Amino acid sequence: MSRPASDTVPTARPTACRSIVTVGPLDFLSRTRHSEPRLRPTDIVGGTLAAQAIERGTARPLAGSALAFSAVELLARTPDGVIRTVAALTTLLSALEDQSDRRGAIEAVLQRISAPRPAWAGFVLDRPLIMGILNVTPDSFSDGGHFFDRARAVAHGRALLAGGADIIDVGGESTRPGAMPVTLEEEGARIEPVIRELADAGATISVDTRHPIVMARALAAGARIINDISALADPAGLALATKARAPVVLMHMQGEPRTMQHAPAYELAPLDVLEFLETRITACTGAGLARANIVVDPGIGFGKTKAHNFEILARIALFHSLGTGVLLGASRKSFLGGGVESRLAGSLATAVHAVEHGVQVLRVHDVAETRAAIDVIAALTSAC
Repeated sequence: MSRPASDTVPTARPTACRSIVTVGPLDFLSRTRHSEPRLRPTDIVGGTLAAQAIERGTARPLAGSALAFSAVELLARTPDGVIRTVAALTTLLSALEDQSDRRGAIEAVLQRISAPRPAWAGFVLDRPLIMGILNVTPDSFSDGGHFFDRARAVAHGRALLAGGADIIDVGGESTRPGAMPVTLEEEGARIEPVIRELADAGATISVDTRHPIVMARALAAGARIINDISALADPAGLALATKARAPVVLMHMQGEPRTMQHAPAYELAPLDVLEFLETRITACTGAGLARANIVVDPGIGFGKTKAHNFEILARIALFHSLGTGVLLGASRKSFLGGGVESRLAGSLATAVHAVEHGVQVLRVHDVAETRAAIDVIAALTSAC
């Protein structure tokens, strides 16, 4: 499935990011007694610095990785809008010493942020995984028609694996802004033989579809992961994933592909998206899908302006509070500027930013370049 290319939209309602009220930690705690604060890990470090901070008790591991965080941004909704504060972990917990209930609630979120993630699709989420994009479509924004032929699609999938991809994400329907849907038969026919050939060669395959019938065909052909831009909103898709015990990616999208870029609006994009994904996790686990099988994707470019996308990226670590793996798909998208072929630098910048904030899965077009970039980041971190 091709992902969005364009963030050009009519003027949207300004997000509240520019008008969030920042207060001190004690004021925040006083004003949010009846609100649920959301926590974003900050002051993230790696290498020896992380190990030393954890040993001193001033930091905690980030999602069980080699990174550590020593402070958090707290966000909360109040009748007057969103307020925020930033506090060192030691300062925050000290301020809550005489509020056992609130301290317990905050501690539970901190533990969720810190805990190692369970294995997902056979992968241990203690290092960044690369999901290579393979669009078997004639109209994808980034590579429309390049791999529409089965043989060329399979060859490209093999090249992605050789370049360092851990997963190949195969899609047969373009979901770029304004894209028209294809028939379910056509979508399935495009991807089924490609999935089968790559899976038979030993590749871990993700199917990028929102349609339960196509999901079923893909799983039967050898796909292991369901990557759904509608976050399994279709009960039939949720039932299928649950019965198959399939690992899934739940993505946020405001609206649907044909209209999602028509004036998207949020109060605070990262917070709104977080709450949506939390709701979908609850619905999916309530239906019997194992929480360990869930990774979340904030849906860069799906019903979001350029400003929304950057707001989400700036607070990407907020999604660790959900206690699942986090996937980011920002590769080659138009908010990065320039034409599609000139977006490699921006794509790599977002990938590096994501890795430095603990994101576990990167969905990208340029696999070899992304692998090289994160390998350098890992070497630099271990050298500290």
